[in-house]
Amino acid sequence: MQKTYSIIEKYMKKLAIPFFFLIISISLNAQSQKWTLQACVNHALENNISVKQNELDVDRSDIERLDAIGNFLPSINANASASKNTGLSLNPTTNQLENTTLGSASGAINVGLTLFDGLRNVRELQRSKLSKLAAQYRLDKMKDDIALAVANSYLQVLLNKANLKVAKSQNIVTQEQYTRTNELVDAGVLPRGDLLEIKATDAAEKQRLAVAENTVKISLISLAQLLLIKDYENFDIADEEFNIIDGGITNLEVSKIIESAKQTRSEVKIAESNVLLAEKDLQISRSGYYPTLSAFFGYNTRYADNDPLQRDFVEQLYLNDGIGYGLQLNVPIFNGFAVRNNVKRSKINVQNSQFQLEQAKLDLESNVYQAYVDAQGALKAYEAATVALESQELAYQYAKERFDVGITNAFDFSQSKLRYDNAKIEENRAKFEYIFKLKVLELYFGVPATELKF
Repeated sequence: MQKTYSIIEKYMKKLAIPFFFLIISISLNAQSQKWTLQACVNHALENNISVKQNELDVDRSDIERLDAIGNFLPSINANASASKNTGLSLNPTTNQLENTTLGSASGAINVGLTLFDGLRNVRELQRSKLSKLAAQYRLDKMKDDIALAVANSYLQVLLNKANLKVAKSQNIVTQEQYTRTNELVDAGVLPRGDLLEIKATDAAEKQRLAVAENTVKISLISLAQLLLIKDYENFDIADEEFNIIDGGITNLEVSKIIESAKQTRSEVKIAESNVLLAEKDLQISRSGYYPTLSAFFGYNTRYADNDPLQRDFVEQLYLNDGIGYGLQLNVPIFNGFAVRNNVKRSKINVQNSQFQLEQAKLDLESNVYQAYVDAQGALKAYEAATVALESQELAYQYAKERFDVGITNAFDFSQSKLRYDNAKIEENRAKFEYIFKLKVLELYFGVPATELKF
């Protein structure tokens, strides 16, 4: 037995080492996972609470459609009862009053079918289809909004990371310059004041570096919260290279973009579907003016335990049954103005939905104009920032060369370097702002949010 335990223990030890490294590898992969923009958008669309609520609205519209279909089907109901009476009671099999203890039972099946109700059932079925379409439009708009919000937050992280990279690279230059200046000071070529100036510059850059690192962390947390990810510590995005991809939309006339937006954007489709729903509700309310014709069929039977002929339970049910059927017509004559008031309310709702449609079109037109102007302005700002960066880079290189040979002092050099750093940060900001503004314009043009190219 001891030998068996020894073999098992030896075998487990052999498995323990690779299993341990497997767990470590899985843990490292989980921690090193970096989210791409597409992964962030997909995750948000699958887990966002608002999206889930709108998906439930679509499911609810399917139930409304089943309700409408059910109104065309007959209603079938069955009932049964059993009782025990002592004293004077009616014998259900003889229809005679008897002073005795009587046990009885009865059962019935009733079927009803609406033949005509002023086309209410037809209108409600049509309305259920419109309701599902409107719910789908709302879901599409919610997905576009969420995808755009994720893209904006993602680009903000990239911008902050780019600025952090600038701060790190420039501080490395400052440290190299400090070493070089220290050698020149020791050699008596430069005054010690230049060394102190560079040291002060290094301290200020380290402070900005700390602020930049904190800004990156905060933007990552904001993105994680938008994605409903709770592991803030390990959450990070992929270091993707985002270039400006313009499919020529900025060269189009704004009128064409507006026309395309009216045809494709969910805001207008939602408003249009609301008008159709209001008109359908008006038709449904008017059906209350019409009579209702329905058909009915009923079957019933009964049993009593004091049957004079001493027939058994099954035989009584068979002999004491009955059938009833016919048509029923209900004609509305006066109902306290209920139908008339419902029609008036429905008419007001139609007019209100039409005004909302007009307002939605005006708002969309205004938003497209604003997006078009923003994109054009962002493009000009980016182009200007690029030119400014090129100029500041040349000025910085010139100041560096002069400083290295001792022609200019450390203060002038640090100011040139600061202007160059700020130009790079501004160029980063202008670039990502233009990318986002451009994608907003493409979204209005009809490009789905999940198909936007970055």
